Amino acid sequence: MSSTAAPVPAPEILRSRLERAAAAAEKAGFDALFVTPGSDLRYLIGAVGGSFERLTCLVLPVSGNPTLVVPKLELPGYESVLVNELGVQAATWVDGEDPAALAAGLVKSAKRVAVSDFTPALHVLGLRDALSGVEQQLAGPVIRELRMRKDASEIDSLRQAGAAIDRVHARMGEFLRAGRTENEVAADIAAAILEEGHAVAEFVIVGSGPNGASPHHGASDRVIEQGDVVVIDIGGPVAEGYNSDSTRTYAIGTPRDEDVAKTYAVLQQAQQAAVDAVRPGVTAQDVDRAARKVIEDAGFGEYFIHRTGHGIGLDVHEEPYIVEGNELPLEPGMAFSVEPGIYQSGRWGARIEDIVVCTEDGVESLNNRPHELVVLGE
Repeated sequence: MSSTAAPVPAPEILRSRLERAAAAAEKAGFDALFVTPGSDLRYLIGAVGGSFERLTCLVLPVSGNPTLVVPKLELPGYESVLVNELGVQAATWVDGEDPAALAAGLVKSAKRVAVSDFTPALHVLGLRDALSGVEQQLAGPVIRELRMRKDASEIDSLRQAGAAIDRVHARMGEFLRAGRTENEVAADIAAAILEEGHAVAEFVIVGSGPNGASPHHGASDRVIEQGDVVVIDIGGPVAEGYNSDSTRTYAIGTPRDEDVAKTYAVLQQAQQAAVDAVRPGVTAQDVDRAARKVIEDAGFGEYFIHRTGHGIGLDVHEEPYIVEGNELPLEPGMAFSVEPGIYQSGRWGARIEDIVVCTEDGVESLNNRPHELVVLGE
Protein backbone atom coordinates (compact mmCIF):
# COMPACT_ATOMS: atom_id res chain seq x y z
CA MET A 1 0.00 0.00 0.00
CA SER A 2 1.14 3.54 -0.66
CA SER A 3 -0.01 7.03 0.17
CA THR A 4 0.92 10.29 -1.50
CA ALA A 5 -1.26 12.47 0.72
CA ALA A 6 1.80 14.09 2.26
CA PRO A 7 3.27 17.16 0.56
CA VAL A 8 5.57 16.32 -2.35
CA PRO A 9 8.65 18.36 -3.32
CA ALA A 10 8.47 20.35 -6.55
CA PRO A 11 9.00 18.23 -9.70
CA GLU A 12 12.18 20.07 -10.62
CA ILE A 13 13.67 19.19 -7.21
CA LEU A 14 12.84 15.50 -7.64
CA ARG A 15 14.11 15.40 -11.22
CA SER A 16 17.38 16.90 -10.02
CA ARG A 17 17.65 14.27 -7.29
CA LEU A 18 17.07 11.44 -9.76
CA GLU A 19 19.68 12.85 -12.12
CA ARG A 20 22.22 13.34 -9.35
CA ALA A 21 21.56 9.85 -7.97
CA ALA A 22 22.16 8.30 -11.40
CA ALA A 23 25.36 10.33 -11.80
CA ALA A 24 26.56 9.32 -8.34
CA ALA A 25 25.84 5.66 -9.09
CA GLU A 26 27.82 5.84 -12.31
CA LYS A 27 30.73 7.52 -10.52
CA ALA A 28 30.69 4.68 -7.97
CA GLY A 29 30.87 2.10 -10.75
CA PHE A 30 27.27 0.87 -10.70
CA ASP A 31 25.01 0.30 -13.69
CA ALA A 32 21.77 0.92 -11.76
CA LEU A 33 20.20 1.56 -8.38
CA PHE A 34 17.35 -0.58 -7.05
CA VAL A 35 15.40 1.46 -4.47
CA THR A 36 12.49 -0.02 -2.52
CA PRO A 37 9.92 1.93 -0.42
CA GLY A 38 11.29 3.88 2.50
CA SER A 39 13.04 7.17 3.03
CA ASP A 40 15.37 6.75 0.03
CA LEU A 41 12.44 6.28 -2.33
CA ARG A 42 10.59 9.19 -0.74
CA TYR A 43 13.69 11.36 -1.22
CA LEU A 44 13.95 10.44 -4.90
CA ILE A 45 10.32 10.50 -6.09
CA GLY A 46 8.30 11.94 -3.20
CA ALA A 47 6.24 8.80 -2.63
CA VAL A 48 5.36 7.67 0.88
CA GLY A 49 4.91 3.94 1.30
CA GLY A 50 6.18 0.79 2.95
CA SER A 51 7.63 -2.51 1.82
CA PHE A 52 5.34 -5.52 1.89
CA GLU A 53 5.42 -9.04 0.52
CA ARG A 54 4.73 -7.64 -2.95
CA LEU A 55 7.81 -6.01 -4.49
CA THR A 56 7.82 -2.31 -5.31
CA CYS A 57 11.17 -1.10 -6.59
CA LEU A 58 12.48 1.93 -8.46
CA VAL A 59 15.02 0.80 -11.04
CA LEU A 60 17.27 3.77 -11.76
CA PRO A 61 19.81 3.04 -14.51
CA VAL A 62 22.80 5.32 -14.92
CA SER A 63 21.55 6.01 -18.45
CA GLY A 64 17.99 5.80 -19.67
CA ASN A 65 14.66 6.36 -17.99
CA PRO A 66 13.93 5.25 -14.43
CA THR A 67 11.12 2.73 -13.99
CA LEU A 68 9.01 1.90 -10.96
CA VAL A 69 8.21 -1.79 -10.73
CA VAL A 70 4.94 -1.82 -8.80
CA PRO A 71 2.01 -4.18 -8.14
CA LYS A 72 -0.85 -3.15 -10.40
CA LEU A 73 -3.17 -2.89 -7.40
CA GLU A 74 -0.85 -0.29 -5.82
CA LEU A 75 -0.20 1.81 -8.92
CA PRO A 76 -2.87 4.44 -8.07
CA GLY A 77 -0.87 5.43 -4.99
CA TYR A 78 2.14 6.32 -7.13
CA GLU A 79 0.62 7.71 -10.34
CA SER A 80 0.64 11.35 -9.22
CA VAL A 81 4.44 11.38 -8.86
CA LEU A 82 5.44 9.28 -11.84
CA VAL A 83 5.20 9.71 -15.59
CA ASN A 84 3.66 13.13 -15.98
CA GLU A 85 5.82 14.94 -13.45
CA LEU A 86 9.11 13.08 -13.32
CA GLY A 87 9.45 10.99 -16.44
CA VAL A 88 9.43 7.82 -14.35
CA GLN A 89 7.74 4.95 -16.16
CA ALA A 90 5.65 2.32 -14.38
CA ALA A 91 6.05 -1.41 -14.97
CA THR A 92 3.17 -3.20 -13.27
CA TRP A 93 2.75 -6.82 -12.32
CA VAL A 94 -0.02 -8.97 -10.84
CA ASP A 95 -0.03 -11.84 -8.39
CA GLY A 96 1.44 -14.96 -9.94
CA GLU A 97 4.06 -13.06 -11.94
CA ASP A 98 7.71 -12.65 -10.92
CA PRO A 99 8.40 -8.98 -10.10
CA ALA A 100 12.10 -9.59 -9.44
CA ALA A 101 12.48 -10.95 -12.96
CA LEU A 102 10.59 -7.92 -14.26
CA ALA A 103 13.00 -5.59 -12.44
CA ALA A 104 16.06 -7.52 -13.60
CA GLY A 105 14.84 -7.38 -17.17
CA LEU A 106 15.10 -3.59 -17.12
CA VAL A 107 18.91 -3.77 -16.77
CA LYS A 108 19.78 -6.80 -18.86
CA SER A 109 23.39 -5.76 -19.53
CA ALA A 110 24.15 -4.73 -15.93
CA LYS A 111 27.26 -6.12 -14.29
CA ARG A 112 27.05 -4.26 -10.96
CA VAL A 113 23.99 -2.81 -9.18
CA ALA A 114 23.27 -1.23 -5.79
CA VAL A 115 20.23 -2.12 -3.66
CA SER A 116 18.79 0.26 -1.04
CA ASP A 117 19.97 -0.53 2.48
CA PHE A 118 16.65 -1.35 4.13
CA THR A 119 15.21 -3.59 1.42
CA PRO A 120 13.58 -6.60 3.14
CA ALA A 121 15.50 -9.87 2.87
CA LEU A 122 12.51 -11.36 1.05
CA HIS A 123 13.16 -9.00 -1.86
CA VAL A 124 16.96 -8.92 -1.57
CA LEU A 125 17.07 -12.66 -2.10
CA GLY A 126 14.55 -12.50 -4.92
CA LEU A 127 16.60 -9.87 -6.73
CA ARG A 128 19.78 -11.86 -6.07
CA ASP A 129 18.31 -14.85 -7.85
CA ALA A 130 16.87 -12.78 -10.70
CA LEU A 131 20.17 -10.94 -11.19
CA SER A 132 22.29 -14.07 -11.16
CA GLY A 133 25.89 -13.22 -11.99
CA VAL A 134 25.40 -9.50 -11.31
CA GLU A 135 27.41 -8.04 -8.42
CA GLN A 136 25.13 -6.46 -5.83
CA GLN A 137 26.17 -3.91 -3.21
CA LEU A 138 24.41 -1.52 -0.83
CA ALA A 139 23.09 1.73 -2.29
CA GLY A 140 23.52 3.62 0.98
CA PRO A 141 27.03 4.92 0.24
CA VAL A 142 25.70 6.42 -3.01
CA ILE A 143 22.40 7.90 -1.84
CA ARG A 144 23.66 9.19 1.51
CA GLU A 145 26.10 11.46 -0.32
CA LEU A 146 23.05 13.27 -1.69
CA ARG A 147 20.78 13.07 1.34
CA MET A 148 23.17 14.41 3.96
CA ARG A 149 23.55 17.70 2.10
CA LYS A 150 20.14 19.30 2.59
CA ASP A 151 18.75 21.85 0.15
CA ALA A 152 16.90 25.00 1.18
CA SER A 153 13.48 23.35 1.14
CA GLU A 154 14.67 20.50 3.35
CA ILE A 155 16.24 22.87 5.86
CA ASP A 156 13.03 24.88 5.97
CA SER A 157 11.10 21.69 6.81
CA LEU A 158 13.62 20.89 9.53
CA ARG A 159 13.18 24.43 10.91
CA GLN A 160 9.41 23.87 11.07
CA ALA A 161 9.94 20.56 12.84
CA GLY A 162 12.37 22.15 15.31
CA ALA A 163 9.97 24.97 16.13
CA ALA A 164 7.11 22.49 16.58
CA ILE A 165 9.02 20.34 19.08
CA ASP A 166 10.17 23.47 20.92
CA ARG A 167 6.49 24.30 21.43
CA VAL A 168 5.98 20.89 23.02
CA HIS A 169 8.90 21.39 25.41
CA ALA A 170 7.46 24.80 26.30
CA ARG A 171 4.31 23.00 27.52
CA MET A 172 6.12 20.47 29.73
CA GLY A 173 4.75 22.08 32.89
CA GLU A 174 1.29 20.87 31.80
CA PHE A 175 2.32 17.22 31.86
CA LEU A 176 5.33 16.62 34.06
CA ARG A 177 4.79 16.54 37.81
CA ALA A 178 5.21 14.32 40.84
CA GLY A 179 2.63 11.56 41.32
CA ARG A 180 2.20 10.77 37.63
CA THR A 181 3.74 7.76 35.91
CA GLU A 182 6.19 8.10 33.06
CA ASN A 183 3.63 6.43 30.77
CA GLU A 184 0.96 8.97 31.69
CA VAL A 185 3.32 11.85 30.96
CA ALA A 186 4.44 10.21 27.70
CA ALA A 187 0.84 9.85 26.50
CA ASP A 188 0.17 13.55 27.05
CA ILE A 189 3.42 14.52 25.33
CA ALA A 190 2.58 12.31 22.34
CA ALA A 191 -0.76 14.08 21.99
CA ALA A 192 0.96 17.47 22.22
CA ILE A 193 3.45 16.49 19.52
CA LEU A 194 0.52 16.02 17.15
CA GLU A 195 -1.24 19.17 18.37
CA GLU A 196 1.85 21.28 17.73
CA GLY A 197 2.21 20.32 14.08
CA HIS A 198 3.77 16.88 13.70
CA ALA A 199 2.28 14.13 11.55
CA VAL A 200 3.38 11.41 13.98
CA ALA A 201 4.79 11.20 17.50
CA GLU A 202 7.75 9.05 16.47
CA PHE A 203 9.25 8.62 19.94
CA VAL A 204 8.76 9.84 23.50
CA ILE A 205 11.38 9.17 26.15
CA VAL A 206 10.47 10.01 29.74
CA GLY A 207 13.38 8.93 31.92
CA SER A 208 12.79 9.86 35.55
CA GLY A 209 15.22 9.35 38.41
CA PRO A 210 17.40 6.27 37.78
CA ASN A 211 15.65 5.64 34.44
CA GLY A 212 17.23 8.84 33.13
CA ALA A 213 20.60 7.08 33.24
CA SER A 214 19.44 4.82 30.38
CA PRO A 215 19.70 6.94 27.19
CA HIS A 216 17.03 4.99 25.25
CA HIS A 217 14.81 4.16 28.21
CA GLY A 218 11.37 4.91 26.70
CA ALA A 219 8.68 5.20 29.40
CA SER A 220 7.43 2.97 32.20
CA ASP A 221 4.97 2.68 35.07
CA ARG A 222 7.45 4.29 37.45
CA VAL A 223 5.80 7.07 39.46
CA ILE A 224 7.67 10.36 39.15
CA GLU A 225 8.76 11.65 42.55
CA GLN A 226 9.56 15.03 44.03
CA GLY A 227 13.29 15.66 43.61
CA ASP A 228 13.59 13.55 40.44
CA VAL A 229 15.68 14.64 37.49
CA VAL A 230 13.78 13.74 34.30
CA VAL A 231 15.15 13.39 30.76
CA ILE A 232 12.59 14.18 28.04
CA ASP A 233 13.69 13.21 24.50
CA ILE A 234 10.94 13.65 21.89
CA GLY A 235 10.41 14.02 18.18
CA GLY A 236 8.70 13.03 14.98
CA PRO A 237 8.10 14.07 11.38
CA VAL A 238 6.14 17.03 10.10
CA ALA A 239 3.94 16.57 7.04
CA GLU A 240 6.85 16.85 4.61
CA GLY A 241 8.51 13.91 6.34
CA TYR A 242 11.40 15.76 8.01
CA ASN A 243 11.97 15.02 11.67
CA SER A 244 12.43 16.85 14.94
CA ASP A 245 14.51 15.44 17.79
CA SER A 246 15.14 17.47 20.93
CA THR A 247 16.05 16.62 24.50
CA ARG A 248 15.75 18.74 27.59
CA THR A 249 16.29 17.77 31.21
CA TYR A 250 13.88 18.79 33.97
CA ALA A 251 13.79 18.62 37.75
CA ILE A 252 10.67 18.08 39.82
CA GLY A 253 11.35 20.66 42.49
CA THR A 254 14.81 20.86 44.01
CA PRO A 255 16.87 17.84 42.91
CA ARG A 256 17.43 15.38 45.75
CA ASP A 257 21.03 14.68 44.68
CA GLU A 258 23.47 17.38 45.70
CA ASP A 259 25.74 16.84 42.67
CA VAL A 260 23.09 17.67 40.07
CA ALA A 261 23.80 21.39 39.70
CA LYS A 262 27.57 20.98 39.31
CA THR A 263 27.31 18.02 36.95
CA TYR A 264 24.62 19.62 34.84
CA ALA A 265 26.73 22.77 34.43
CA VAL A 266 29.48 20.62 32.91
CA LEU A 267 26.98 19.06 30.49
CA GLN A 268 25.67 22.46 29.45
CA GLN A 269 29.21 23.69 28.80
CA ALA A 270 29.98 20.56 26.75
CA GLN A 271 26.90 20.90 24.56
CA GLN A 272 27.66 24.55 23.86
CA ALA A 273 31.30 23.76 23.06
CA ALA A 274 30.21 21.21 20.47
CA VAL A 275 27.70 23.59 18.85
CA ASP A 276 30.35 26.32 18.75
CA ALA A 277 32.74 23.93 16.98
CA VAL A 278 30.41 23.47 13.99
CA ARG A 279 31.52 25.19 10.78
CA PRO A 280 32.49 24.13 7.25
CA GLY A 281 35.68 22.11 7.10
CA VAL A 282 35.58 20.92 10.70
CA THR A 283 35.27 17.14 10.82
CA ALA A 284 32.41 15.26 12.44
CA GLN A 285 34.81 13.77 14.97
CA ASP A 286 36.07 17.25 15.90
CA VAL A 287 32.55 18.14 17.08
CA ASP A 288 32.38 14.95 19.11
CA ARG A 289 35.79 15.73 20.63
CA ALA A 290 34.71 19.25 21.60
CA ALA A 291 31.90 17.91 23.77
CA ARG A 292 33.85 14.95 25.08
CA LYS A 293 36.86 17.02 26.17
CA VAL A 294 34.76 19.20 28.48
CA ILE A 295 33.12 16.17 30.06
CA GLU A 296 36.38 14.22 30.40
CA ASP A 297 38.27 17.19 31.84
CA ALA A 298 35.60 17.47 34.55
CA GLY A 299 36.04 13.79 35.44
CA PHE A 300 32.81 12.48 33.91
CA GLY A 301 34.22 10.80 30.79
CA GLU A 302 33.07 7.30 31.75
CA TYR A 303 29.49 8.56 32.06
CA PHE A 304 29.26 9.85 28.46
CA ILE A 305 28.44 6.55 26.75
CA HIS A 306 27.31 7.41 23.23
CA ARG A 307 28.27 9.51 20.20
CA THR A 308 27.64 13.23 20.28
CA GLY A 309 25.15 13.24 17.44
CA HIS A 310 23.52 11.84 14.34
CA GLY A 311 22.30 13.27 11.07
CA ILE A 312 18.59 13.92 10.67
CA GLY A 313 16.17 14.40 7.80
CA LEU A 314 13.62 11.95 6.41
CA ASP A 315 15.07 9.52 8.97
CA VAL A 316 15.60 10.40 12.61
CA HIS A 317 19.05 8.80 12.42
CA GLU A 318 21.04 9.16 9.20
CA GLU A 319 24.41 10.45 7.99
CA PRO A 320 26.51 12.24 9.11
CA TYR A 321 27.26 10.64 12.47
CA ILE A 322 29.06 12.89 14.95
CA VAL A 323 31.44 10.36 16.40
CA GLU A 324 35.13 9.67 16.94
CA GLY A 325 36.62 8.18 13.79
CA ASN A 326 34.36 10.01 11.36
CA GLU A 327 36.77 12.30 9.50
CA LEU A 328 34.09 13.63 7.16
CA PRO A 329 34.49 17.42 6.80
CA LEU A 330 31.26 19.26 7.52
CA GLU A 331 29.65 21.12 4.64
CA PRO A 332 26.84 23.68 4.41
CA GLY A 333 23.48 21.93 4.49
CA MET A 334 24.50 19.09 6.78
CA ALA A 335 21.99 18.77 9.61
CA PHE A 336 22.58 16.76 12.77
CA SER A 337 21.99 16.55 16.49
CA VAL A 338 24.38 17.74 19.19
CA GLU A 339 23.43 15.75 22.28
CA PRO A 340 26.04 14.93 24.89
CA GLY A 341 24.82 13.24 28.05
CA ILE A 342 26.04 12.26 31.49
CA TYR A 343 24.51 9.08 32.92
CA GLN A 344 25.10 7.88 36.48
CA SER A 345 23.71 4.37 36.67
CA GLY A 346 21.15 3.77 39.38
CA ARG A 347 20.92 7.46 40.24
CA TRP A 348 20.07 9.93 37.49
CA GLY A 349 21.04 11.12 34.03
CA ALA A 350 20.90 14.25 31.89
CA ARG A 351 21.08 15.12 28.20
CA ILE A 352 20.80 18.32 26.16
CA GLU A 353 20.02 17.98 22.46
CA ASP A 354 19.60 20.48 19.65
CA ILE A 355 19.37 19.94 15.91
CA VAL A 356 21.85 22.18 14.11
CA VAL A 357 22.67 22.93 10.48
CA CYS A 358 26.14 23.71 9.20
CA THR A 359 25.92 27.02 7.29
CA GLU A 360 28.28 28.80 4.92
CA ASP A 361 30.07 30.49 7.81
CA GLY A 362 29.10 28.62 10.96
CA VAL A 363 26.06 27.00 12.50
CA GLU A 364 22.31 27.53 12.89
CA SER A 365 20.47 25.89 15.77
CA LEU A 366 16.95 24.71 14.94
CA ASN A 367 16.00 24.36 18.62
CA ASN A 368 15.82 27.40 20.84
CA ARG A 369 14.44 26.35 24.21
CA PRO A 370 16.61 27.20 27.25
CA HIS A 371 19.47 24.80 27.97
CA GLU A 372 19.39 25.29 31.72
CA LEU A 373 17.95 22.61 33.99
CA VAL A 374 14.25 23.47 34.05
CA VAL A 375 12.73 23.16 37.52
CA LEU A 376 9.00 22.38 37.61
CA GLY A 377 6.57 22.17 40.48
CA GLU A 378 8.22 24.43 43.05
